[in-house]
Amino acid sequence: MQIFITGGTGLIGRELVNRWLEQEYQVTLLTRSPEKALSYFQDHAAFCHVSAVHSLQVFTNFNQFDAVINLAGEPIFDHRWTAQQKVRLWQSRINLTEKLTALINTSENPPQCFISGSAYGYYADNGDQIITEAQSAGQNFTAQLCQQWELVAKQANTRVCLSRTGMVFSPKGGALAKILPLYRYRLGGKLGNGLQFMPWIALEDMLNAIDFLLHTPSCQGAFNLCSPNPVRNKDFNRLLAKQLHRPAFMNVPTFLLKLILGERACLILDSQNLYPQKLLEQGFSFQYSELADYLRSTFGKSAINV
Repeated sequence: MQIFITGGTGLIGRELVNRWLEQEYQVTLLTRSPEKALSYFQDHAAFCHVSAVHSLQVFTNFNQFDAVINLAGEPIFDHRWTAQQKVRLWQSRINLTEKLTALINTSENPPQCFISGSAYGYYADNGDQIITEAQSAGQNFTAQLCQQWELVAKQANTRVCLSRTGMVFSPKGGALAKILPLYRYRLGGKLGNGLQFMPWIALEDMLNAIDFLLHTPSCQGAFNLCSPNPVRNKDFNRLLAKQLHRPAFMNVPTFLLKLILGERACLILDSQNLYPQKLLEQGFSFQYSELADYLRSTFGKSAINV
């Protein structure tokens, strides 16, 4: 299989590339620094099956690819959402997806599948309501961004899967890796009132889900990529503190989070009780559906040393 991937050096992308190299797929990465990107995989036995390009301008179509995986995008939480930063967030997602869609649509033999990123921010705040893929988009900035991102991807003349991804948990990177030092120094605690639901997914299940979408022809449209059992923030805090053998009595009030983070605070204060209905209906099986099981498996008895 010939796969083209954007975001192939990120937390999720790098693991996917390694997985597909194990299967001796031919993988092509889009990256600003091809040489650096390839260095991540140079020790792999199937290194000869990976290549990298720095621009989409080297292509006139995507005839040679069986699938396109779009995971790229400016990190959404790293900087305050100034007007300029919002433009960066928009362009890094919408503009790139438009170019990928155009290359698919100019192909005489287009890729059989286009898996394009989205996020749980599509839904905005919904309190305790259970959210399936049938739920309409919210009205805030993240919802509008995800909605437009998906609309562009759906123009591709092939089977399109949209991954509305929850918080991807892994000690290797992402949200969980950033949170762990707070607990190490006994600064863990709930955010706001702690009642907001957090949609989450283990990295292992995220990789399995994308691979499942890739190889299941009946999968099409939007999919909530998250555990079927989201947790409230206060329960996440309790379970993580217990597993790490650390106290977690801190509480960052809502007003302070909004003061520090500005509009970005919605990413951790909005409640999204996501349920992966379509994924389960297609027969996907989660390795980790319960947070307690995931934390126990990930950290075990050595948790105190994280």
